[in-house]
Amino acid sequence: MPRILLLGGTTEASRLARALSEAGMNAVFSYAGVTKSPVAQPLATRVGGFGGVEGLKTYLTTEGITHVVDATHPFAAGMSTNAIAACAETDVDLCALERPAWRAEQGDIWTNVSDMTAAVQALPVDPKRVFLAIGKKNIADFAVQPQHHYLLRLVDAPDGVIPLPSYDAVVARGPFEVAQDTALLQDHRIDLIVAKNGGGKGARAKLDAARALGLPVILIDRPKVPARRVLPTVADVMAWLGHGADRGV
Repeated sequence: MPRILLLGGTTEASRLARALSEAGMNAVFSYAGVTKSPVAQPLATRVGGFGGVEGLKTYLTTEGITHVVDATHPFAAGMSTNAIAACAETDVDLCALERPAWRAEQGDIWTNVSDMTAAVQALPVDPKRVFLAIGKKNIADFAVQPQHHYLLRLVDAPDGVIPLPSYDAVVARGPFEVAQDTALLQDHRIDLIVAKNGGGKGARAKLDAARALGLPVILIDRPKVPARRVLPTVADVMAWLGHGADRGV
C-alpha cells in the first residue's frame, strides 16, 4: 500500500484528507504551522516545516513515503519547489492538487500584476479604502503607501503591532459567501481590493462581490514553480494513487 504525505492547508487538501481516510489509505497530513488553530484532519497530522529540501528528503526516507500530494496554497511556492526537488532526489512520486486560477469575467475590473511589489506600486496616489485580502505575511509591504485606510481579513488575531498607520482587522476563516463579502465591502466603504489569484470557490466571493459593486481589483499572479504533474480534483488524485502513479509531468 502506498504511504502518502499530503502537504495541506487548503480546502482541497481537507477534502482529499477525508477521501484518503474513508478509503483507509496510509497517509500523513502536514501543516506548515502558519495558523494557530488549523482545521483538524482525519489523518495523522504533523505541524511545522521540514528544514528545506534536505530535511524533507530525510523525512521522506525515514517515514517510507512513496507518494507526495502537494495541496498547499498556490502561493506557497517555496514549499512546492522544495517538494519537487526532494521527491526527484528520493524517487518519490509527486503530484499537485491545484485549483485553477481565476479568470476575469464580464464586468470584472481587474488589474493583473506579477507580484506583491507590483501590487503595492499599482495602488493609486489619492487616499482610498483598500481591502487587503492577502493574509498576514506581506502586510508590511504596504506601509510605503500610508495614505490609504486598509481592511485586513486574517485567520488569526494579529500578534503585535501591524505596521500600517490606518487599518481595521477582521478575524474570520473562509470559505465565504458572496452576500457576506458584499456586506463586508459595503460596511467598510471599500474602494479597491488587493488579492492573490488563489483560485477556487471558497475565496472567490470577494471578487464576485466586487463585480456586483463595480469595484476595481488588483490581482496578484501566482508565483512560478518548476514543472510537475498537476491534477485539478480530489477524484483525479485518488485515481492517480489507485493506479500506481506512473512518473511524468
